[in-house]
Amino acid sequence: MKHFVGLDVSVKETAICIVDELGKICREVKVHSHPEDLLVIMKDPGWKIERVGLEAGPLSQWLFEGLARAGLPVICIETRHVKAFLKAQPNKTDRNDARGIAQMMRVNLYRPVHVKTLTSQKRRALLTARKLLQGKAIAIENDIRGLLRNFGLKVGVVGTVKFEVRIRELIEGMPDLEEFMEPLLAARNKLRAEFARLHKKVLTLAEEDAICKRLMTIPGVGAVTALAYTATIDISQRFKSSKAVGPILGLTPKLNESGESRRVGRISLCGDSMMRTLLYEAAQTLLTRVTKWSWLKAWAMNVAKRRGMRKAIVALARRLAVILHRMWLDGTGFRWTREATAPTI
Repeated sequence: MKHFVGLDVSVKETAICIVDELGKICREVKVHSHPEDLLVIMKDPGWKIERVGLEAGPLSQWLFEGLARAGLPVICIETRHVKAFLKAQPNKTDRNDARGIAQMMRVNLYRPVHVKTLTSQKRRALLTARKLLQGKAIAIENDIRGLLRNFGLKVGVVGTVKFEVRIRELIEGMPDLEEFMEPLLAARNKLRAEFARLHKKVLTLAEEDAICKRLMTIPGVGAVTALAYTATIDISQRFKSSKAVGPILGLTPKLNESGESRRVGRISLCGDSMMRTLLYEAAQTLLTRVTKWSWLKAWAMNVAKRRGMRKAIVALARRLAVILHRMWLDGTGFRWTREATAPTI
């Protein structure tokens, strides 16, 4: 008889539920959230495991890799589908969630989530760390501005390079202010230095990657966007059509249809928010800063005339996502004119 396993993963412990093909619960147990501890339960020769399901989460990639390497048919399932399925249960506990996931595996009612390769996971971690350092440095700079404003000292418009010089000019001759500004400036300089180091690493990886260099031929797409795109998509062949990339990144509008009512809402905002933000920034750069004309910019400007600049930027971000995927698959660079443009999107 076939068996199906549901795993409800938390930081310390994972609830395991094993059911047979008739839905009968065969075993329930809690173990430490580690692949080896899970394998001790599931490698019992008495089980003929057909599917193992676990919800996408912080530990899911690590556990998925460990179980898959051991030869188990593990599936990472989409979080929203799990929540919708488990909502019918009156009581939410780890035990009940594991039961629900096991039943989802048994009746084949789930949507699998792609688990990224180790290379893409490392690149994603690098980009996240870079963004984190940048955000903390900007936060300290804003706090310094706010503290000095209390004493009537206005920093004004100043770039990153001259920021420290400007602060020292304002607090010169004020030892009380210098006493607590020095630690803040030292922390800010350390964050900026580490951010620069990680940013250089991103630039190096993008320059050494042939796919990233090809994607960077699109105006507005830089090293950070190209590297983030390859890390997010991971394997280009997993999409049957390039058009599917837009919905995956949450750049297509939501549809609410019931009876005679049909309403098209704003973009869904599903998927990777970092990648969506980078595509939006790339589209904004292409529309406002890139001076060289191209068929893509002309198309976006026509959308802006009809629908406004903000909607045009979102539409261009979605189209950029599709074009990037098509260029990745075809191995071609960006074409500036319509004469030999990419396939219709």
